[in-house]
Amino acid sequence: MTGVSRRRLFGYAGAGVALAGAGATAGVLAAQPKSTPHVVPFHGEHQAGITTAAQDRLHFVSFDVTTDKRAELVDLLREWTIAAERMTKGEEAADRGAVGGPQHAPPADTGEALGLSAASLTLTVGFGPSLFDKRFGLEPARPAALAELPRFPQDDLDPKRSGGDICVQACADDPQVAVHAVRNLARIGFGAVAVRWSQLGFGRTSSTTKDQATPRNLFGFKDGTNNIKAESPEELREHVWVRDGEGPQWMVGGSYLVARRIRMHIETWDRTSLAEQEAIVGRKKGSGAPLGQTEEFDPVDLHVKGAGGVPLIAEDSHVRLAAAESLGGVKILRRGYNFTDGSDGFGHLDAGLFFICFNRDPRTQFVPMQQALSSRDTMMEYLKHNGSGLFACPPGVRPGEFWGQRLFQ
Repeated sequence: MTGVSRRRLFGYAGAGVALAGAGATAGVLAAQPKSTPHVVPFHGEHQAGITTAAQDRLHFVSFDVTTDKRAELVDLLREWTIAAERMTKGEEAADRGAVGGPQHAPPADTGEALGLSAASLTLTVGFGPSLFDKRFGLEPARPAALAELPRFPQDDLDPKRSGGDICVQACADDPQVAVHAVRNLARIGFGAVAVRWSQLGFGRTSSTTKDQATPRNLFGFKDGTNNIKAESPEELREHVWVRDGEGPQWMVGGSYLVARRIRMHIETWDRTSLAEQEAIVGRKKGSGAPLGQTEEFDPVDLHVKGAGGVPLIAEDSHVRLAAAESLGGVKILRRGYNFTDGSDGFGHLDAGLFFICFNRDPRTQFVPMQQALSSRDTMMEYLKHNGSGLFACPPGVRPGEFWGQRLFQ
Protein backbone atom coordinates (compact mmCIF):
# COMPACT_ATOMS: atom_id res chain seq x y z
CA MET A 1 0.00 0.00 0.00
CA THR A 2 1.46 3.37 -0.98
CA GLY A 3 1.82 6.37 1.32
CA VAL A 4 -0.92 8.19 -0.60
CA SER A 5 -3.46 5.39 -0.29
CA ARG A 6 -2.60 4.93 3.40
CA ARG A 7 -3.39 8.60 4.00
CA ARG A 8 -6.66 8.29 2.14
CA LEU A 9 -7.62 5.22 4.15
CA PHE A 10 -6.83 6.73 7.53
CA GLY A 11 -8.11 10.15 6.42
CA TYR A 12 -11.61 8.76 6.06
CA ALA A 13 -11.49 7.37 9.56
CA GLY A 14 -10.22 10.67 10.96
CA ALA A 15 -12.71 13.00 9.29
CA GLY A 16 -13.49 14.83 12.52
CA VAL A 17 -9.93 15.43 13.73
CA ALA A 18 -9.77 19.10 12.76
CA LEU A 19 -12.80 20.05 14.81
CA ALA A 20 -11.38 18.29 17.86
CA GLY A 21 -8.24 20.42 17.58
CA ALA A 22 -10.10 23.57 16.62
CA GLY A 23 -12.20 24.00 19.71
CA ALA A 24 -15.08 24.97 17.41
CA THR A 25 -18.30 25.70 19.24
CA ALA A 26 -21.84 25.20 18.06
CA GLY A 27 -22.61 28.80 18.90
CA VAL A 28 -20.01 30.16 16.54
CA LEU A 29 -21.22 28.01 13.67
CA ALA A 30 -24.91 28.57 14.32
CA ALA A 31 -24.97 32.30 13.60
CA GLN A 32 -24.04 32.03 9.98
CA PRO A 33 -24.48 34.86 7.49
CA LYS A 34 -25.93 33.92 4.15
CA SER A 35 -23.24 32.44 1.90
CA THR A 36 -21.99 34.71 -0.84
CA PRO A 37 -21.43 33.19 -4.25
CA HIS A 38 -18.18 35.00 -4.97
CA VAL A 39 -15.28 32.79 -6.06
CA VAL A 40 -11.74 34.04 -5.46
CA PRO A 41 -9.33 32.71 -8.12
CA PHE A 42 -7.06 30.04 -6.67
CA HIS A 43 -4.18 30.40 -9.16
CA GLY A 44 -2.08 33.52 -9.56
CA GLU A 45 1.26 35.22 -9.03
CA HIS A 46 0.63 35.42 -5.28
CA GLN A 47 -1.41 33.22 -2.98
CA ALA A 48 -4.99 34.32 -2.41
CA GLY A 49 -5.87 35.35 1.13
CA ILE A 50 -3.17 38.01 1.48
CA THR A 51 -4.37 41.05 -0.47
CA THR A 52 -7.81 39.52 -1.09
CA ALA A 53 -10.58 41.69 0.36
CA ALA A 54 -10.62 40.50 3.97
CA GLN A 55 -13.51 38.11 4.56
CA ASP A 56 -15.59 38.07 7.74
CA ARG A 57 -14.54 34.67 9.16
CA LEU A 58 -11.31 32.81 9.82
CA HIS A 59 -10.22 29.28 10.63
CA PHE A 60 -6.45 29.19 11.11
CA VAL A 61 -4.68 25.90 11.74
CA SER A 62 -1.10 24.87 12.42
CA PHE A 63 -0.02 21.32 11.64
CA ASP A 64 2.87 19.17 12.78
CA VAL A 65 4.16 16.83 10.06
CA THR A 66 4.12 13.31 11.51
CA THR A 67 5.62 11.41 8.57
CA ASP A 68 9.38 11.43 8.10
CA LYS A 69 9.17 10.56 4.42
CA ARG A 70 9.74 13.41 2.00
CA ALA A 71 7.74 11.68 -0.76
CA GLU A 72 4.70 11.37 1.52
CA LEU A 73 4.89 15.06 2.38
CA VAL A 74 5.09 15.99 -1.30
CA ASP A 75 2.15 13.70 -2.07
CA LEU A 76 0.15 15.34 0.69
CA LEU A 77 0.82 18.85 -0.59
CA ARG A 78 -0.23 17.72 -4.06
CA GLU A 79 -3.47 16.24 -2.72
CA TRP A 80 -4.13 19.32 -0.58
CA THR A 81 -3.69 21.63 -3.57
CA ILE A 82 -6.21 19.68 -5.64
CA ALA A 83 -8.75 19.72 -2.81
CA ALA A 84 -8.10 23.40 -2.04
CA GLU A 85 -8.70 24.45 -5.63
CA ARG A 86 -11.98 22.55 -5.65
CA MET A 87 -13.22 23.94 -2.33
CA THR A 88 -12.39 27.54 -3.22
CA LYS A 89 -14.68 27.10 -6.23
CA GLY A 90 -17.50 25.98 -3.96
CA GLU A 91 -17.08 22.31 -4.87
CA GLU A 92 -16.62 19.28 -2.64
CA ALA A 93 -13.08 18.31 -1.67
CA ALA A 94 -13.39 15.35 -4.09
CA ASP A 95 -15.78 14.67 -6.93
CA ARG A 96 -19.04 13.22 -5.57
CA GLY A 97 -17.25 13.16 -2.24
CA ALA A 98 -20.02 13.63 0.32
CA VAL A 99 -22.85 11.41 -0.90
CA GLY A 100 -22.03 10.20 -4.41
CA GLY A 101 -19.46 7.58 -3.60
CA PRO A 102 -19.78 3.92 -2.55
CA GLN A 103 -22.36 3.36 0.17
CA HIS A 104 -20.07 1.10 2.17
CA ALA A 105 -17.02 3.39 2.19
CA PRO A 106 -16.46 6.55 4.23
CA PRO A 107 -17.26 9.69 2.16
CA ALA A 108 -14.37 11.57 0.58
CA ASP A 109 -15.93 14.88 1.71
CA THR A 110 -17.35 15.52 5.16
CA GLY A 111 -20.48 17.13 3.73
CA GLU A 112 -21.22 20.08 6.02
CA ALA A 113 -20.74 22.55 3.15
CA LEU A 114 -23.25 20.86 0.85
CA GLY A 115 -25.63 23.50 -0.48
CA LEU A 116 -23.33 26.36 0.50
CA SER A 117 -21.52 28.55 -1.99
CA ALA A 118 -17.81 29.33 -2.22
CA ALA A 119 -18.40 32.30 0.11
CA SER A 120 -15.16 33.96 -1.05
CA LEU A 121 -13.12 31.13 0.47
CA THR A 122 -9.35 31.51 0.27
CA LEU A 123 -6.76 29.02 1.51
CA THR A 124 -3.24 30.26 2.17
CA VAL A 125 -0.41 27.89 3.13
CA GLY A 126 2.86 28.62 4.92
CA PHE A 127 5.88 26.65 6.15
CA GLY A 128 7.28 27.09 9.66
CA PRO A 129 10.96 27.10 10.70
CA SER A 130 10.62 23.60 12.16
CA LEU A 131 9.87 22.10 8.73
CA PHE A 132 13.45 22.88 7.71
CA ASP A 133 15.08 20.40 10.03
CA LYS A 134 16.84 17.19 8.95
CA ARG A 135 13.71 15.14 8.24
CA PHE A 136 13.18 16.22 4.63
CA GLY A 137 16.54 17.60 3.52
CA LEU A 138 15.22 21.17 3.41
CA GLU A 139 17.88 22.80 5.60
CA PRO A 140 19.71 24.51 2.69
CA ALA A 141 16.43 25.97 1.43
CA ARG A 142 15.49 27.67 4.68
CA PRO A 143 15.28 31.46 4.18
CA ALA A 144 17.31 33.58 6.56
CA ALA A 145 14.19 35.67 7.12
CA LEU A 146 12.47 32.59 8.55
CA ALA A 147 14.35 33.04 11.82
CA GLU A 148 12.58 32.16 15.04
CA LEU A 149 10.90 35.23 16.53
CA PRO A 150 12.64 36.55 19.65
CA ARG A 151 10.87 36.49 22.98
CA PHE A 152 9.34 39.92 23.39
CA PRO A 153 8.88 41.69 26.73
CA GLN A 154 5.70 40.54 28.49
CA ASP A 155 5.22 37.53 26.21
CA ASP A 156 3.43 34.67 27.94
CA LEU A 157 3.45 32.14 25.11
CA ASP A 158 1.78 28.76 25.42
CA PRO A 159 3.75 26.14 23.43
CA LYS A 160 0.44 24.41 22.68
CA ARG A 161 -0.70 27.54 20.83
CA SER A 162 2.58 28.28 19.08
CA GLY A 163 4.81 27.07 16.25
CA GLY A 164 4.11 24.30 13.81
CA ASP A 165 5.50 22.89 10.56
CA ILE A 166 2.74 24.03 8.19
CA CYS A 167 -0.08 26.54 8.57
CA VAL A 168 -3.28 26.96 6.60
CA GLN A 169 -5.26 30.19 6.79
CA ALA A 170 -8.86 29.68 5.69
CA CYS A 171 -10.90 32.86 5.25
CA ALA A 172 -14.50 33.01 4.06
CA ASP A 173 -17.73 34.96 4.42
CA ASP A 174 -19.39 31.88 5.93
CA PRO A 175 -17.84 30.24 9.02
CA GLN A 176 -19.00 26.77 8.03
CA VAL A 177 -17.25 27.05 4.66
CA ALA A 178 -13.96 27.93 6.37
CA VAL A 179 -14.28 25.14 8.95
CA HIS A 180 -15.22 22.64 6.23
CA ALA A 181 -12.08 23.50 4.28
CA VAL A 182 -9.74 23.02 7.25
CA ARG A 183 -11.53 19.88 8.38
CA ASN A 184 -11.15 18.25 4.98
CA LEU A 185 -7.47 19.16 4.67
CA ALA A 186 -6.92 17.60 8.09
CA ARG A 187 -8.89 14.54 7.00
CA ILE A 188 -6.82 14.15 3.83
CA GLY A 189 -3.63 14.58 5.83
CA PHE A 190 -4.43 12.10 8.58
CA GLY A 191 -1.40 9.87 9.03
CA ALA A 192 0.98 12.47 7.59
CA VAL A 193 0.10 15.58 9.62
CA ALA A 194 -1.65 16.29 12.92
CA VAL A 195 -3.33 19.47 14.14
CA ARG A 196 -1.01 21.26 16.56
CA TRP A 197 -3.30 24.22 17.31
CA SER A 198 -5.99 26.23 15.61
CA GLN A 199 -8.04 29.38 16.01
CA LEU A 200 -11.49 30.48 14.90
CA GLY A 201 -11.98 34.18 14.21
CA PHE A 202 -14.93 36.43 13.49
CA GLY A 203 -15.23 40.08 12.52
CA ARG A 204 -12.16 41.05 10.53
CA THR A 205 -10.00 43.69 12.24
CA SER A 206 -8.44 45.18 9.13
CA SER A 207 -9.30 46.35 5.64
CA THR A 208 -7.21 45.12 2.74
CA THR A 209 -9.00 47.04 -0.04
CA LYS A 210 -9.97 50.69 -0.29
CA ASP A 211 -13.69 49.97 -0.66
CA GLN A 212 -13.88 48.18 2.70
CA ALA A 213 -14.97 50.14 5.75
CA THR A 214 -12.58 50.05 8.71
CA PRO A 215 -13.83 47.48 11.26
CA ARG A 216 -13.59 47.63 15.04
CA ASN A 217 -11.76 45.38 17.47
CA LEU A 218 -13.08 44.19 20.84
CA PHE A 219 -11.80 47.37 22.52
CA GLY A 220 -14.38 49.18 20.38
CA PHE A 221 -11.83 51.11 18.29
CA LYS A 222 -11.47 51.15 14.54
CA ASP A 223 -8.54 48.92 13.69
CA GLY A 224 -6.14 49.00 10.76
CA THR A 225 -7.02 52.43 9.35
CA ASN A 226 -3.57 52.86 7.82
CA ASN A 227 -3.26 49.28 6.57
CA ILE A 228 -1.58 48.59 3.22
CA LYS A 229 -4.25 48.13 0.55
CA ALA A 230 -4.45 45.85 -2.49
CA GLU A 231 -4.73 48.93 -4.71
CA SER A 232 -1.24 50.11 -3.66
CA PRO A 233 1.16 47.94 -5.70
CA GLU A 234 4.20 50.05 -4.82
CA GLU A 235 3.61 49.58 -1.09
CA LEU A 236 3.03 45.86 -1.62
CA ARG A 237 6.34 45.54 -3.47
CA GLU A 238 8.08 47.54 -0.77
CA HIS A 239 6.62 45.88 2.31
CA VAL A 240 4.91 42.57 1.46
CA TRP A 241 6.32 40.58 -1.47
CA VAL A 242 9.74 38.91 -1.34
CA ARG A 243 11.96 40.14 -4.17
CA ASP A 244 14.34 38.34 -6.44
CA GLY A 245 17.69 37.94 -4.67
CA GLU A 246 16.18 38.10 -1.18
CA GLY A 247 16.82 34.56 -0.06
CA PRO A 248 15.99 31.33 -1.88
CA GLN A 249 14.29 31.51 -5.26
CA TRP A 250 11.30 29.47 -4.13
CA MET A 251 10.14 32.39 -1.94
CA VAL A 252 10.23 35.12 -4.62
CA GLY A 253 6.72 36.54 -4.85
CA GLY A 254 5.82 35.08 -1.48
CA SER A 255 5.53 36.69 1.94
CA TYR A 256 6.10 35.92 5.63
CA LEU A 257 3.07 35.41 7.87
CA VAL A 258 3.23 36.26 11.56
CA ALA A 259 0.36 35.07 13.76
CA ARG A 260 -0.09 36.18 17.36
CA ARG A 261 -2.93 35.22 19.67
CA ILE A 262 -3.50 38.30 21.81
CA ARG A 263 -5.74 37.92 24.83
CA MET A 264 -7.49 41.20 25.67
CA HIS A 265 -8.35 41.94 29.29
CA ILE A 266 -11.63 43.42 28.18
CA GLU A 267 -13.20 43.60 31.64
CA THR A 268 -10.38 45.88 32.83
CA TRP A 269 -10.56 47.92 29.63
CA ASP A 270 -14.31 48.36 30.05
CA ARG A 271 -13.72 50.06 33.41
CA THR A 272 -11.25 52.56 31.91
CA SER A 273 -12.48 56.08 31.14
CA LEU A 274 -13.13 57.09 27.54
CA ALA A 275 -10.48 59.81 27.74
CA GLU A 276 -7.86 57.34 28.92
CA GLN A 277 -8.84 54.79 26.28
CA GLU A 278 -8.42 57.39 23.54
CA ALA A 279 -5.08 58.53 24.97
CA ILE A 280 -3.79 54.95 25.05
CA VAL A 281 -4.83 54.30 21.44
CA GLY A 282 -4.09 57.77 20.05
CA ARG A 283 -7.40 58.02 18.15
CA LYS A 284 -10.98 59.11 18.84
CA LYS A 285 -13.15 56.11 19.61
CA GLY A 286 -16.12 57.28 17.60
CA SER A 287 -14.68 58.63 14.36
CA GLY A 288 -11.32 56.88 14.40
CA ALA A 289 -9.60 60.19 13.73
CA PRO A 290 -6.04 60.61 15.05
CA LEU A 291 -5.96 62.86 18.09
CA GLY A 292 -5.68 66.44 16.88
CA GLN A 293 -7.42 65.65 13.57
CA THR A 294 -11.05 65.51 12.41
CA GLU A 295 -11.59 62.52 10.12
CA GLU A 296 -10.48 58.90 10.31
CA PHE A 297 -8.16 59.05 7.31
CA ASP A 298 -6.56 62.39 8.18
CA PRO A 299 -2.79 61.85 8.33
CA VAL A 300 -1.39 61.10 11.78
CA ASP A 301 0.53 64.16 13.01
CA LEU A 302 2.89 63.10 15.78
CA HIS A 303 4.05 66.66 16.28
CA VAL A 304 0.77 68.42 17.06
CA LYS A 305 0.78 69.82 20.61
CA GLY A 306 -1.92 70.48 23.16
CA ALA A 307 -2.05 72.62 26.27
CA GLY A 308 1.36 73.25 27.77
CA GLY A 309 3.11 71.97 24.66
CA VAL A 310 2.35 68.32 25.47
CA PRO A 311 1.97 66.10 22.37
CA LEU A 312 -1.67 65.22 21.75
CA ILE A 313 -0.57 61.75 20.68
CA ALA A 314 1.27 60.51 23.76
CA GLU A 315 4.79 59.11 23.60
CA ASP A 316 3.56 55.75 24.86
CA SER A 317 0.39 55.58 22.72
CA HIS A 318 -0.26 52.71 20.35
CA VAL A 319 -0.60 54.91 17.27
CA ARG A 320 2.70 56.69 17.85
CA LEU A 321 4.73 53.56 18.51
CA ALA A 322 3.26 51.68 15.52
CA ALA A 323 3.54 54.62 13.10
CA ALA A 324 5.88 54.20 10.14
CA GLU A 325 7.41 57.56 11.06
CA SER A 326 8.49 56.14 14.43
CA LEU A 327 9.88 52.96 12.86
CA GLY A 328 11.99 54.28 10.01
CA GLY A 329 9.26 53.73 7.42
CA VAL A 330 8.40 50.15 8.43
CA LYS A 331 4.92 48.93 7.47
CA ILE A 332 3.12 45.58 7.50
CA LEU A 333 -0.08 44.27 5.92
CA ARG A 334 -2.47 43.37 8.73
CA ARG A 335 -5.16 40.69 8.41
CA GLY A 336 -6.42 39.91 11.90
CA TYR A 337 -9.69 38.73 13.47
CA ASN A 338 -11.57 38.99 16.74
CA PHE A 339 -12.05 35.83 18.79
CA THR A 340 -14.05 34.73 21.83
CA ASP A 341 -13.15 31.30 23.21
CA GLY A 342 -15.37 30.93 26.25
CA SER A 343 -14.16 31.65 29.78
CA ASP A 344 -10.71 31.64 31.33
CA GLY A 345 -12.07 29.77 34.34
CA PHE A 346 -11.87 32.85 36.57
CA GLY A 347 -15.04 34.62 35.47
CA HIS A 348 -13.52 36.47 32.53
CA LEU A 349 -14.01 36.04 28.81
CA ASP A 350 -11.13 34.49 26.92
CA ALA A 351 -11.40 37.00 24.11
CA GLY A 352 -9.14 39.16 22.02
CA LEU A 353 -7.41 39.64 18.71
CA PHE A 354 -5.92 36.93 16.55
CA PHE A 355 -3.31 39.12 14.88
CA ILE A 356 -2.06 38.12 11.43
CA CYS A 357 0.31 40.15 9.31
CA PHE A 358 2.27 39.67 6.11
CA ASN A 359 5.67 41.27 5.55
CA ARG A 360 8.71 40.98 3.28
CA ASP A 361 11.14 40.31 6.12
CA PRO A 362 9.99 39.90 9.73
CA ARG A 363 13.49 40.71 11.02
CA THR A 364 13.25 44.29 9.75
CA GLN A 365 9.48 44.83 9.90
CA PHE A 366 7.44 42.90 12.45
CA VAL A 367 10.22 42.35 15.00
CA PRO A 368 11.24 46.01 15.52
CA MET A 369 7.57 47.05 15.54
CA GLN A 370 6.69 44.49 18.19
CA GLN A 371 9.80 45.29 20.22
CA ALA A 372 8.67 48.92 20.42
CA LEU A 373 5.07 48.05 21.26
CA SER A 374 5.82 45.34 23.82
CA SER A 375 8.33 47.46 25.71
CA ARG A 376 6.67 50.90 25.64
CA ASP A 377 3.00 50.69 24.64
CA THR A 378 0.63 51.47 27.54
CA MET A 379 -1.92 49.21 25.86
CA MET A 380 0.22 46.23 26.90
CA GLU A 381 -1.30 46.58 30.37
CA TYR A 382 -4.52 45.28 28.84
CA LEU A 383 -3.02 42.58 26.59
CA LYS A 384 -1.33 39.19 26.85
CA HIS A 385 0.37 37.55 23.86
CA ASN A 386 -0.14 33.83 24.53
CA GLY A 387 0.27 32.27 21.08
CA SER A 388 2.69 32.84 18.21
CA GLY A 389 3.73 31.50 14.84
CA LEU A 390 5.94 32.46 11.91
CA PHE A 391 5.53 30.92 8.47
CA ALA A 392 7.02 31.38 5.00
CA CYS A 393 4.18 31.59 2.48
CA PRO A 394 5.44 30.73 -1.00
CA PRO A 395 4.14 32.52 -4.11
CA GLY A 396 0.94 31.53 -5.85
CA VAL A 397 0.56 28.33 -7.81
CA ARG A 398 0.11 27.97 -11.54
CA PRO A 399 -2.25 25.37 -13.02
CA GLY A 400 -0.66 21.93 -12.61
CA GLU A 401 1.56 23.01 -9.70
CA PHE A 402 1.12 22.18 -6.03
CA TRP A 403 1.69 24.26 -2.90
CA GLY A 404 5.42 24.64 -2.27
CA GLN A 405 6.45 22.80 -5.44
CA ARG A 406 9.46 25.04 -6.06
CA LEU A 407 10.72 24.39 -2.53
CA PHE A 408 10.75 20.63 -3.08
CA GLN A 409 12.33 20.90 -6.53
